[in-house]
Amino acid sequence: MRPRDDREREPEPDGARAAHMIAEGVRGAGPGEIPGRLCTVAVRLLPISGASVSLCGDGMPVQLSASGDRAAELSEVQATLGEGPCLYAAQLGVPVLATDLTAGQDALRWPVFAQEATAAGVRAVYSIPLGNDTMCVGTLDLYRDVPGELGLKDLHAAQLVAGVMTVALMALPHGEENGFLEGEAWLSGLTADHDEVHQAVGMIMVQLGAGADEALARLRAHAFAHDRTALEMAREVIEHRTRIDRD
Repeated sequence: MRPRDDREREPEPDGARAAHMIAEGVRGAGPGEIPGRLCTVAVRLLPISGASVSLCGDGMPVQLSASGDRAAELSEVQATLGEGPCLYAAQLGVPVLATDLTAGQDALRWPVFAQEATAAGVRAVYSIPLGNDTMCVGTLDLYRDVPGELGLKDLHAAQLVAGVMTVALMALPHGEENGFLEGEAWLSGLTADHDEVHQAVGMIMVQLGAGADEALARLRAHAFAHDRTALEMAREVIEHRTRIDRD
């Protein structure tokens, strides 16, 4: 996707315009389409080049949807590395705005992710938690090609998108009565992905006599070193195609 010059963007959104664009963006969409539609709306509405949404559980984000390949890749990079604004926002339950990944505090806080992001042409990432004051279910991650802060109106618009995303996730269907094909529960595929990672972590714990945190860290490090996602490496471990030993 071509980086968008802020001069070409529509005027900074106000609440009414943002709400209208969000409503138009999801009109007629089935429940399973809404997260992807909202990622697309975010890119149209805000000074960003990509967006992704991930569900979070036990420190392992699982990507739900993305506006394009680059956003999807950077979402997977955060999950694999176990570092980045996405995980920090999910942990704290507040927006985390990494305004410059090329230098300064943000680059030092997440050095490997910052290197991967800038290599992909992304200079800033804004992560908005999804959920409420007591529970974070995931994050909406916004990617920008140039460093910079989100204006207050843009941040408010991003939080509107995140709010609608949260409602959509909470109301996802659970079977045919909600129109989902063949009665397959929504998010079942993502649950399976999450379970595969935990199964692999359990196998590594047994192999190394290690705790869960160390086993997950080793899975992530091995995945990154071999240019795999954490999920891909988990499947290799489960299928006995890869064994992770102590150094």
